[in-house]
Amino acid sequence: AATDGHRLARVTLPRPAGAENMPDIIVPRKCVAEVRKLLDESGGNVIQVDLSASKIRFTLDSVILTSKLIDGTFPDYSRVIPTANDKLLRIDPKAFSQGVDRVATIATEKTRAVKMALDKDKITLSVTSPENGTAAEEVSGQYSSDGFEIGFNARYLMDILGEIEGDIVELHLADASAPTLIRENDKSAALYVLMPMRV
Repeated sequence: AATDGHRLARVTLPRPAGAENMPDIIVPRKCVAEVRKLLDESGGNVIQVDLSASKIRFTLDSVILTSKLIDGTFPDYSRVIPTANDKLLRIDPKAFSQGVDRVATIATEKTRAVKMALDKDKITLSVTSPENGTAAEEVSGQYSSDGFEIGFNARYLMDILGEIEGDIVELHLADASAPTLIRENDKSAALYVLMPMRV
């Protein structure tokens, strides 16, 4: 699980042999980025992970990466994952991401806020910027709950949509101020939580 206070990602994987007694740890973001690079370069070979009380070591082929662990307690992220969001939007993640990207071109760099208005099977994305004017685009999706409006940081939303490999993504919404749960479906290993923005 990873979070920055505005968004959260959680992936559930089967525990590999040998990891039975490993404690919960917090790995620095920079270290995770380096491990991702190593995995991309190696084509996904097996990686060995060793832990001590204050350090973690990754061994991949002939490369060894050692990092300090972050001392502290990770937030209780399970409390943040919404369980009662009753409004469901099902949409093509690529078309949705492209629509968000197009309207976000006029958003101010600081906020990157995009408004999403939901109506029956109709989603309208819009941005209003004092300097650059207004942009709006309609994207199609499956939505049958009450209509409402919600705002998101365009970059955060596009980051999440970029991780979805299927043709449909589910957004489980509650209201304009509650966190939104995003996942491919209820069987997918990954889920994401995104906090809305005021727009």
